[in-house]
Amino acid sequence: MGLPVLRESKPYAVAASVVRKLQENGFVAYFAGGSIRDALRGNAPKDIDIATSAKPNEVQALFRRTIPVGVQFGVIRVLEGDFEFEVATFRSDGIYLDGRHPQFVEFSTPEKDAARRDFTVNGIFYDPVKDKVIDFVGGREDLVRKLIRAIGLPSQRFAEDRLRMLRGVRLASTLAFEIESGTWSAIRAEANEILVVSPERIRDELLKILVDAHRVRGFDLLDKSGLLAVILPEVEALKGCEQPEQFHPEGDVFVHTRMMLGLLGPEASGVQALSVLLHDIGKPPTRSFDPADQRIRFNGHDRVGAEMAEQVMTRLRFSRHEIDVVVEAVRNHMIFKDVKQMRPAKLRRFMARPNFGIELELHRVDCAGSHGDLENHQFLVDKASEFARESLIPPPLIRGDDLIALGLKPGPRIGQLLEAIQTAQLEGDVTTRAQAFELLKALEPSIQEP
Repeated sequence: MGLPVLRESKPYAVAASVVRKLQENGFVAYFAGGSIRDALRGNAPKDIDIATSAKPNEVQALFRRTIPVGVQFGVIRVLEGDFEFEVATFRSDGIYLDGRHPQFVEFSTPEKDAARRDFTVNGIFYDPVKDKVIDFVGGREDLVRKLIRAIGLPSQRFAEDRLRMLRGVRLASTLAFEIESGTWSAIRAEANEILVVSPERIRDELLKILVDAHRVRGFDLLDKSGLLAVILPEVEALKGCEQPEQFHPEGDVFVHTRMMLGLLGPEASGVQALSVLLHDIGKPPTRSFDPADQRIRFNGHDRVGAEMAEQVMTRLRFSRHEIDVVVEAVRNHMIFKDVKQMRPAKLRRFMARPNFGIELELHRVDCAGSHGDLENHQFLVDKASEFARESLIPPPLIRGDDLIALGLKPGPRIGQLLEAIQTAQLEGDVTTRAQAFELLKALEPSIQEP
C-alpha cells in the first residue's frame, strides 16, 4: 500500500509510535481524518490525528505527558518528543439540539466513528503499523472522483453541526472538488441556519476560503449556496448596484468585487482579501444619480464603507489590529487617484504608513478589475524605487526636547512646529540642522539662537 508522503512527514514516526504503543496494549488505533485525505492526494499533512478504542483514562495511563482537552468527547492530547497529537476515542454521538454539540457521546467502534464524521473524504483511517488504509464510507472513491459528499444523510450531518455546510464549501474550494448533488441541495436548503454557529468559527472558515488560491471558486460557492447572503449581507447587497460604464465596464459592484478577488496573488493575506471584499460595500447606501451630468455617483462611499467594514469585522470577531488595517484600507482607497497631485511631504507620509503595501495592492486590483488604467499604480511603484535609496521619513533634524530646551512649554505648539519643520525637510527645502533652526526662528520669533 504505502503512503510515502505521509511517511516522509516530520510527525509521522512519532505518531506511528503512539499508534504502535496503543496497539501493543490491546487497543485498536489508527491515523484519522484530514491527514489521510491529504496523504492519499500526495500532499504532506500538517498534523496527524489518532483515533483509538482506548478510553481517555486508558490513554492517560499509557502516556506520560497528556492534556485532557475534551474528556467528555473522548479527546486527549498526547505530547511525545516535540510533537502533540490529538488522540480521540472511537465514538458515536447522541442527539444534537443546538446545531453544534451532541447531548452525549458513546464510545464505540471504528465503523460507527467513521459514520458520525462530516464528509467521506475525512472519514478514512490508516494503520501505520500494518500500512493499511481502512475506509468504511467510500472516501477513497470520492477522492478519486474529486467529490465532497456528506456521510449518511446530508441534512442530518448538517443538523448536527451547522458549520459543516461552510466547511464543505471550503473543502470543495481549496481541494478544487465538486459537491455531491444531495450534499449541495442540503447546504442550499439549510444555509439560513449557519448563524447558530459562533461568529469565531464562521470567521475562521471564511478566512480559509479567502486566503486560498481558489478564493474565487470559494466565493462563487458561498454565493450560489446562499451562505454568503446570510454571513455577509453587505456583500450580497452589491448585486445589481450598477456603476458608471466609463469607469466600470465590467458590470455592477458585485461583479467588480469578484473580479478583484481573482486578480489577487495566490499568497494574499486574509486582511488583503478582506480589504478587497469590503472595499465597496459603502456603494449601495450612497448610490445616487446626478441629472446634471447623467452620471451615477457614490459620494462618500469610502467613508461609509469604512464604517460598515468595521461593523462587519466586529460582528465576526476579528482582532482589533485586523479591523484597523482593513478599515483604513477601505477608507483610503479613493485617495490613490490623487497621488500625482500630492506634494512630496504628503506623498512620503502617505507611503510611509505601515500598511501602505496592502492599500497599494488593493488599488492595483481595483483598477485592473475596472477601467484598467494602472498609471497611478505605476507612479507609486516608481516612487517606491526612487525613495528606496533613502528613508521615506528621515530622522528629524529637530526634536521636541530641543524646543523645550529653547524655552517652549510642552503643548500643541511644539507638535505644530515639528510638523512644519518635517514638512520642509520632506520637501527638500531644509536639509541641515542649521537650516531647520533658521526656519524655526522664522516660525517662532521668540526663540533665541541655540
